[in-house]
Amino acid sequence: MGRALSVNEVLNQKKQTFPFEGKWADAFGQPEKTGVWFIWGNSGNGKSSFVMQLCKELCKYDRVAYDSLEEGDSLTMQQSLIRHGMASVGKRFALLNCETIEDLKTRLRRRKSYNIVIIDSFQYTQMSYKDYIGLKEAFRDKLFIFISHASGRMPSGKAAVSVMYDATLKVWVEGYTAFSKGRFIGDTGKYTIWAEGADRYWGNNNNLK
Repeated sequence: MGRALSVNEVLNQKKQTFPFEGKWADAFGQPEKTGVWFIWGNSGNGKSSFVMQLCKELCKYDRVAYDSLEEGDSLTMQQSLIRHGMASVGKRFALLNCETIEDLKTRLRRRKSYNIVIIDSFQYTQMSYKDYIGLKEAFRDKLFIFISHASGRMPSGKAAVSVMYDATLKVWVEGYTAFSKGRFIGDTGKYTIWAEGADRYWGNNNNLK
């Protein structure tokens, strides 16, 4: 059993956060460097582009491992890396080619392993919510970012919905715009992935539902 903490002890803890600036800070503030983020949205709304833009931003602060369970090292993944200029981040970004969760755990137990792990997609892991809690608790010093399919405006599958509710940063992608739905929200709470596409989708609705 862990020791109970006083209010002052909690308040005096120094949490490590990402010092986001500009449009990233406007959307997501300065989120904590550990825990779970969850990104979901329907196909064709800019989710993959947002994830790659996020990867590039996170590479400013630490190394990122992207476990591409769906696409692997396919031509479409290669084209996405080119389109978003990922060569500029060098060895701070690593693509894991369809690595299973068990193999990923082995990798993360190594000394100086990656601190930021993106898993695309949650559905391809075939994890239950219990499996997810086990992964999260085993690596409390890591940041896991799960990408998820959507069913309507909710994540696809009961386990994915539970993970979404548990995540500290929840990002819904629609109409080439990423909306912060979690505990970290900046001044606007939204990030434009592709301005032309967002304008075309939302029209004159500046509030963006």
